[in-house]
Amino acid sequence: MESQRILEGIRVVDMTQYLAGPTVTRMMAEMGADIIKIEQAPGGDPSRNYAIINDVGRSGYFVQQNRGKKSLCLDFDHSDGKEILLKLLSSADVFVENYGPGVMERRGLDWNSMKDLNPRLIMASISGFGRDSSMSDRPAFDMIAQAFSGTMFMTGDPQGPPMPVGQSIADVMTGVHAVTAIGYALFHRERTGKGQFVDIAMVDALFHSQELAVQGPSLTGMKWKPKRSGHRSRINSPLGAFKGPEGWIVIQCMEAQWPRFVEAIGKPELLTDERFADLTGRTKNREELNEIIEEWMQGFENDQQILDTLVAARVPSAPVLAPYDAIGHPYFESRGAIREIKDPLLGTFHIPGDPLHFSDFPDPLELVAPTLGQHNENILKSLGFTTNEIVQLSDNGVIKSGDT
Repeated sequence: MESQRILEGIRVVDMTQYLAGPTVTRMMAEMGADIIKIEQAPGGDPSRNYAIINDVGRSGYFVQQNRGKKSLCLDFDHSDGKEILLKLLSSADVFVENYGPGVMERRGLDWNSMKDLNPRLIMASISGFGRDSSMSDRPAFDMIAQAFSGTMFMTGDPQGPPMPVGQSIADVMTGVHAVTAIGYALFHRERTGKGQFVDIAMVDALFHSQELAVQGPSLTGMKWKPKRSGHRSRINSPLGAFKGPEGWIVIQCMEAQWPRFVEAIGKPELLTDERFADLTGRTKNREELNEIIEEWMQGFENDQQILDTLVAARVPSAPVLAPYDAIGHPYFESRGAIREIKDPLLGTFHIPGDPLHFSDFPDPLELVAPTLGQHNENILKSLGFTTNEIVQLSDNGVIKSGDT
């Protein structure tokens, strides 16, 4: 018999949309939580109409982020809709929201209101600049956070403009930080019985990953400042992307690997070459060293031969893969990092898998994304509403449903 899932029995009221917030509840759904996704009537989460949509109007973007959730589509600005929402929140374990500045406060759904309604509730709020900050009133999306956190400043060619990362890294990293905070808040509640407010900012989540770019200038009195390094490192060598006969290969050779690396490329004399004898020299003379490496790489027929040579020497290296190269790749398949799912409307397709692995739960849950308002009746009946009352709510436009 399978063990109880880690978050089984935990009810989450999910008032999130697009990506940062849904990432939180997506990961919680994978751990068995009961996720009730509140979608504002009449259209619901805007991501239902975002990105790639097939001819029946179903968004793969929405499906990927909302599998395993129940959809309750209601007008929470209507007094009856607000009453339903408050009933849910009064007994919920977790409340997650990522609306714009002031939205929760104007509706009386902010933490000051929630802690009186349900003292055991854990409320997680996700925003660009945090709910408690000098810039809390500013709206933000992923690229805004990338810019303000310094991520864009550090990304791109040294002579070119700052570049965003080619994926919604701020949204997803913020979601993962929020999942961590919620987990510890639940642990704290187990010990104290008290809920609390979790305030997660996208800018903070990205800024937290700056490993050298803050402490370096601070330690040197601003004499050393980081610069964009493009596809090669400025502070270590050899480190970066190198052109192989077919594609690009990343090599990250630290001090311990240097002797093995020079043997692997057939250049043992580099160990005693004063230009490359230590890290300072290798960094200073990195352009010369990079030319030696790429010349060596061009002597192979294909990239795999290079990778096999480096792996045999235990030099950290990897091909630069496109995300879709993960489909069918042995590593991603073995880790469950790529998943083939079946959607009732979209059919079978691939999405990234759950990155959290637990020994008690080796098999992922088979989850399906809801259609709009799919669980209206089920949820409302669990709150004590009769069939006639539910019909009346529908007739009054308080609740909505749809085919996708």
